[in-house]
Amino acid sequence: MDSPQVLTGKRVAVLVADGVEQAELVTPVAALKAAGAEVAVIALRPGRIRAMHVHQSADLLRVDRTIGDAVAADFDALLVPGGYISPDLLRQSGPARDFLRQIHALGQPIALMSQAVLLLVSCGLAGGRTLTAWPGVRDDVVNAGATWRNQDVVCDGKLLTSRGPQDTAALVQALIPFFAGAPPLDTHAATQAPPQSDPPQEEPSETPGQPLRWLSAPSVGAMLSLALLGVGVVAANRGMRKKRADDSGAEAAPAADTTH
Repeated sequence: MDSPQVLTGKRVAVLVADGVEQAELVTPVAALKAAGAEVAVIALRPGRIRAMHVHQSADLLRVDRTIGDAVAADFDALLVPGGYISPDLLRQSGPARDFLRQIHALGQPIALMSQAVLLLVSCGLAGGRTLTAWPGVRDDVVNAGATWRNQDVVCDGKLLTSRGPQDTAALVQALIPFFAGAPPLDTHAATQAPPQSDPPQEEPSETPGQPLRWLSAPSVGAMLSLALLGVGVVAANRGMRKKRADDSGAEAAPAADTTH
């Protein structure tokens, strides 16, 4: 059964840069389009950007327009996928920061995934908010005056945040009604006591290490073959240098005197 087109007529900007986490871009964009939204992928440069699977290079993905051609008032919502590289590039871009600030000033909903919360920090909009984010940037979020929750998804007013690529499904489930304008359902507990951030993790999250463990280690035979190849190349180079030296010596030697 097809999902209802609850986002028909909605225009969603998706702000990315090279190094974006591919699952956090492709999966939500597909869900938004399936729900009827008109989606524009906006990047710092035209053409295609390189996506990532955590630490590994992924696909080249085409963008729709550059940040210089994007007008905040043209959009009803903003999604910023995460990744180790893309949010860092976006937070260094003045036009990208201005675009997010303008969307925020218009009162439009904003969703930020994993490390993308750092863009909110660089825009000076994280203070006093309750957010989740990739655990590795927890201290950046707290030092910016926000409360960090170690949860898959957190909604605080017009801000929806997710923790990491492992939580993409939970983010997408919350994203559609969030962008559709449903009344915000704050997922952080409301208490009379001042909010406190969850403690930092004691061990790194598993997600980044998993793809690295999938890479096969070279076998002893392969290493030996490479070593023998290297020895062969060195020997060949030495032989060629010796031959050139011998040829040069022969050409320089004077002809033998055959007269008597």
